[in-house]
Amino acid sequence: MADKQVEAALAALVAAARHSAIGRRLQGDIETRLLQSIVDATVRLFDAEAASIALFEQDPDRLEFRVAAGEQGAGAVGLTVPPTQGIAGFVYSTGQALSLSDVADDPRFNRDAAEQTGYVPRSIAAAPLLDEQGTVGVLQVLDKRGSPTFSLNDMELLSVFAAQATVAIGAARVQRDTERLLRSVLAQVGPDLDDAQVDDLVAGATAGLDVDDEAPFWRLVDQVARLRSLTDRETALLTDILDVVAVHAGRARRPRSGR
Repeated sequence: MADKQVEAALAALVAAARHSAIGRRLQGDIETRLLQSIVDATVRLFDAEAASIALFEQDPDRLEFRVAAGEQGAGAVGLTVPPTQGIAGFVYSTGQALSLSDVADDPRFNRDAAEQTGYVPRSIAAAPLLDEQGTVGVLQVLDKRGSPTFSLNDMELLSVFAAQATVAIGAARVQRDTERLLRSVLAQVGPDLDDAQVDDLVAGATAGLDVDDEAPFWRLVDQVARLRSLTDRETALLTDILDVVAVHAGRARRPRSGR
């Protein structure tokens, strides 16, 4: 009996990890969405031309600009710079916030990188994203429209936004890394577990997670998880059905013209 209970528990964990992954894919990249909301709010608060967040990545070591906002921010997304170069590199490597009213006169300013984004700023305020292990990234704001400089109060506010970004990164990465660890361990403990047998158990568990009957998210997740067992013919039929549903939904959203 004990062995059966252990096997059921392991199977449930495998399925839970699978359903969690599907749920995140349906909701989108949570980390990016959270960080995007932070730079959007930063631009509005500072009335700035742009704001961006660069995160440290390895192999090779680099700062990668993941999100940006503002009229002049779009070109920064995807740009990578060495973690010791430029204003972002200085803030990342030292863990110190920095405010410059005239970046052209500062030797740390990486003009080549700025030109790659399509916008060369006049002033920059940057704050490190700090967690318990050290610096994980940098939040930057470019060119306040109402002032040529960033005040001490501005820097305090920027540090608050940086702290929120760090919390968002930590939460998203713990979720992602926990699943990775779970899959790695369970692959060794129970590589031959029957997914079909445990799907019913997990479906019952996730059924209680939908707090809104009008938007049964986890019921949808469970159904998507089951689709992997469809034949090619069944998948094609489902695709046709979804196409019809999508067209119907699009028509329903269109405003009706008055007669």
